[in-house]
Amino acid sequence: MGNIDYVDLLFGFRGRVNRGKYWLAIVLFIIAWIVIGIIAWLLSTVSYILGGIVVALVFLVTLYAGIAIGIKRLHDRDKSGWYLLLFYLLPGILEGIGEAIGGIGFVLSLAGYAISIWAFVELGCLRGTIGSNQYGPDPLEGRV
Repeated sequence: MGNIDYVDLLFGFRGRVNRGKYWLAIVLFIIAWIVIGIIAWLLSTVSYILGGIVVALVFLVTLYAGIAIGIKRLHDRDKSGWYLLLFYLLPGILEGIGEAIGGIGFVLSLAGYAISIWAFVELGCLRGTIGSNQYGPDPLEGRV
């Protein structure tokens, strides 16, 4: 993958990100959460508040980075970053409503699950548009 500007990858909102860099970011998030989980656990033996603050700060940083990487991945698919509202929020809302109303609410929960599968496929599996699009040049251009 050559030289990667990790700050721009994780915190910039412009341009496009291919599947490889998207999954790299996901792996970095997982590693960060494992390390922070261990650190927070160790800190919680001293102070639950300190451990909670560390977890809250890492949550905010990874949330911001997750939004940035998701938007750039959608840009690679030539889609607006606003799809993240659909992908990140709607499944939880539908699940919550489904649980609250019971019975037929199962259908709403199922719809939320279907949206989550769509998000996984859209963000993590499908190739971006070939060539330049309205969000920038093809990140794979010039590669074999």
